Amino acid sequence: MCTVSFIARKRGYLLGMNRDERLSRVPGRPPQRRGLDGRTVLGPSEPGDGTWIAANDSGATLALINWYAIARRVQSKAVSRGEVVNAVGAAGLAEAAAAALARLPCHRINPFRLIGIFPETGEVTEWRWDLRRLVRLDHRWESQQWISSGFDEPEAQRVRSGTFTRACGQSSFGNRAWLRRLHRSHVPQAGPFSICMHRSDAATVSYSEVAVSARSVRMWHLAGPPCESVEATSISCARRIA
Repeated sequence: MCTVSFIARKRGYLLGMNRDERLSRVPGRPPQRRGLDGRTVLGPSEPGDGTWIAANDSGATLALINWYAIARRVQSKAVSRGEVVNAVGAAGLAEAAAAALARLPCHRINPFRLIGIFPETGEVTEWRWDLRRLVRLDHRWESQQWISSGFDEPEAQRVRSGTFTRACGQSSFGNRAWLRRLHRSHVPQAGPFSICMHRSDAATVSYSEVAVSARSVRMWHLAGPPCESVEATSISCARRIA
C-alpha cells in the first residue's frame, strides 16, 4: 500500500512516496547515509535493515511497492521484499539495476513493482515480479504516479490518479510544497482511497521525498502521516556521474 509520485525536470526531478502499512507494524527508521558498492546511498530502513526507497549519488532513486493485484504468495521461507531495494540501491543505470535483480532469489520474494529513476540516461524503468516472470517496462521521462493498495487496488488507482491529474493543472505544479500537499491529500475524504491513506487497521505511516539537481541529491523524511507530521529529517550528498 503506497503512492509514488515522480515530477520530471530537465536536469533532475522530484519524487514523493507515501508508505502505507498496518498500524501494528514496527515504525521504520529515518534515512541514513551509507556506502554501498562504491556509491553513497541515502534511505530509511526497517528495524531488520530492509528498505522501501533509496537514492544514490548518481541521482538515481529506487522505490518498491507491493503488487497486491497478484494473489500468488511464496509458500515457505520467503525473503523480505525490503531486500530488493538494498540489492539495487547503488545502481546508477537501469542495466545495473537489472543485473542486481537477476542475482536475487526472486522465487522466494512475494510480488512487487520496483520503480527506478535514472537521470543520467533519462530512464524511468519499472520491473514487475509476479512469482513467475520479471517484466521490465520503460516509461517516458515525464511526471507520473504509481499506486498500490491491499484494500481495493483498482479503486485506489482510479481515485488517486484523478487527484494527481487535477493537481498537475495547478499553477504551483512541480515544486516541493505542491508535492507535499499532494501527498497529504484527503481527496475525496480521509479513507482507504485518499493519497494520505487512513483505515482503522492501516494508514500512511511515513512520507519520503527526494530532490535531485545537477549537483546534489537530498532526501527528506516525515515520520507518521504527512497530514500530521511537520518535522522532517533530511540528509544529502553531492551528485556524481554514475
